[in-house]
Amino acid sequence: MIGARVNGRLVTIDYEIQNGDRIEIITSANSKGPSRDWLKIVKSTQAKSKISQWFKAELKEDNILRGKSLLLASAKAKGVNLADYLKPEYQEVCMRKYGFRDWDSLLAAVGHGSLKEGQVVNRLQEEWNKTQKKNMTPEKAIEEVLSASRNQSPKQKGGILVKGVDDLAVHFSKCCAPVPGDEIVGFVTRGRGISIHRTDCVNMVHLPQADKVRLIEAEWSIGEEEKTERLYNAEIKIFAKNNPGVLLEVTRILSEDKVNINSIIARAGKNNISTIVVSFEIRGTSQLTTIVNRLRQIENVVDIERTTG
Repeated sequence: MIGARVNGRLVTIDYEIQNGDRIEIITSANSKGPSRDWLKIVKSTQAKSKISQWFKAELKEDNILRGKSLLLASAKAKGVNLADYLKPEYQEVCMRKYGFRDWDSLLAAVGHGSLKEGQVVNRLQEEWNKTQKKNMTPEKAIEEVLSASRNQSPKQKGGILVKGVDDLAVHFSKCCAPVPGDEIVGFVTRGRGISIHRTDCVNMVHLPQADKVRLIEAEWSIGEEEKTERLYNAEIKIFAKNNPGVLLEVTRILSEDKVNINSIIARAGKNNISTIVVSFEIRGTSQLTTIVNRLRQIENVVDIERTTG
């Protein structure tokens, strides 16, 4: 269609038909096709769908190029290399997910705007991650963290031996707060070196099977607790009766032991039992045991336990 006459006279394309109008549609084989403005004018869903399909087919090559560009930009924004994800098996999963028969059609959809580039990159990344977990071996995991550690400065040794090596970047997990004297295990993270956890940490105990390959033996350096000047964060839960003076007694004992308190959170609970979560700095388990034994002597304290994640 290139125009229309209503009752014998030419009208603009946005003319609204009235009852009794006689309409003549003017067509041409040489027409360049519909305009995008028509999408704002047409009323029926079918008409809008047909116009959109025309643009998808007519401008497919342009949309493919635009789709590639958008995928690259999205991957770059996420800090990943798109080339790693563009393997046939990953693309096949992605095409099935979004209902396309070939990759060019998917790219065209991204370029046209009917499919978000971030969705595609996320789906490709999910498939890549699955493959990485399946193929990950302890040796590869160690090599990965070694590469990451070489790029970090300064390296944090922290008195930790990991498989006999004490020059890896390590950090102590906040979920279970390990201190010298605790049984520990290392977990190889992506890009952050090794995370040190207590072996009874809830997050390690319930670690998915696919991630267990990233666990690595770790131990404290001999005599770390006695020789270190470093302070480690510890966290305990104190269960006590809801009687006045308990919190004051807890802070008094910690103060007498010259312990730096990071935080204290007290919550009233059921059956007249409150929970006091205390975070403080110590040198190791020997000092922690001494503090816990003193706290247990408080009259209204029922029980004390370490946080485990």
